[in-house]
Amino acid sequence: MAGGLFALAVGGFGIGLTEFLIAGLLPQVASSFEVSEAAAGRLISGYALSVAVGAIALTAATARLPRKHVLVGLLVLFVLGNLLSAIAPNYPVMLLGRIVAALCHGSFFGIGSLVASSLVAPERKSRAVAVMFAGLTVANVLGVPFGALVGERWGWRAAFWAVTAVGLLALAGVVVLVPGRAGRTAPTAPAGLRAQLGALRSGQVWLTLAATALGYGGMFGAFSYVAYTLTEVGGFSSADVAWLLMVYGVGLVVGNLLGGRAADHDRDRALVLALAGLTLTLTVFGLLATSPTASVVLMFLMGVFGFAGVPGLITRVTDHAQGAPLAAGANVSASNIGNALGAWAGGLAITAGLGYTAPLYAGALMVLTAVAVMAVAARRVSSSGRQRRAAVVRR
Repeated sequence: MAGGLFALAVGGFGIGLTEFLIAGLLPQVASSFEVSEAAAGRLISGYALSVAVGAIALTAATARLPRKHVLVGLLVLFVLGNLLSAIAPNYPVMLLGRIVAALCHGSFFGIGSLVASSLVAPERKSRAVAVMFAGLTVANVLGVPFGALVGERWGWRAAFWAVTAVGLLALAGVVVLVPGRAGRTAPTAPAGLRAQLGALRSGQVWLTLAATALGYGGMFGAFSYVAYTLTEVGGFSSADVAWLLMVYGVGLVVGNLLGGRAADHDRDRALVLALAGLTLTLTVFGLLATSPTASVVLMFLMGVFGFAGVPGLITRVTDHAQGAPLAAGANVSASNIGNALGAWAGGLAITAGLGYTAPLYAGALMVLTAVAVMAVAARRVSSSGRQRRAAVVRR
């Protein structure tokens, strides 16, 4: 079982590298293809949009197929996309490679989380999901510096060759280490598209998706402009930003693992506390952004609380959708939609002249709304449980 989780984590690491490393390679790619910075930036935005589309479309299209087979197919798609980017003779082919690689992103994490949950006892589901997402959080720490380092030494194409190799390793790991029974759809999971859409009618599913979008959006909205906060308000140099982002990334890793353990103990309570902790962290960061010492601590805490809710949100949405894979894909799409909204809100706050701490406050407001949504969802679950127990007593 541990081997299967490790293979999924390697896949998550490779997919995370693909998403993040391009940020450190944009100048080289733009120069190589003789395109503008804005055009090169579409290699990032195009990837994000493809993630949101692929998370729903591919998950729905493969709903009736064995999950292990789907994961293998998604990793093949991932390898082909990065290979296409590595050998791209021109910008359109490079963009196509990015889109192909991105299509598997959401479905891999959505379906992979269901497979990871099936490899362990029910009371350890969130921890298993956290192990799979550990690959993504490590990639968040290493992705940009890895791309910049490899690109500087051997050129930007070498970075994509390296990610292709990671994809092949993950593919081999899933084929060999993920047990065959994990590839079969759970007996209670809705299989057909209509049945899966029916499972998504649950109010708890939509409340969880809303909390996901608002929670991710608040964190990403603040994170998108944190370099400006650190340099223009905190007094850090541009060179300091790289190691400060690594502090944030370490926080992501810690929060992911602690959040998975906490969610297995009391999921709804853990989610409310994680979101409340993120709200408080962003607010205090805005107030203390002029202090370098406080900024370092708060960057770490932003990572911890920002990712502590991820394992629990994923298992919550799939549990309330009776294990429907489409729900897991919808959760990934919700997070990407939230990211886009958060970045937009943060940019709007700066444009309005509110300063470089404004994205932190805007993000805190979004996450505070997520706390309220999650509290309502938890209260409804608790109320339903009391009603069922009362009905049993009356019988």
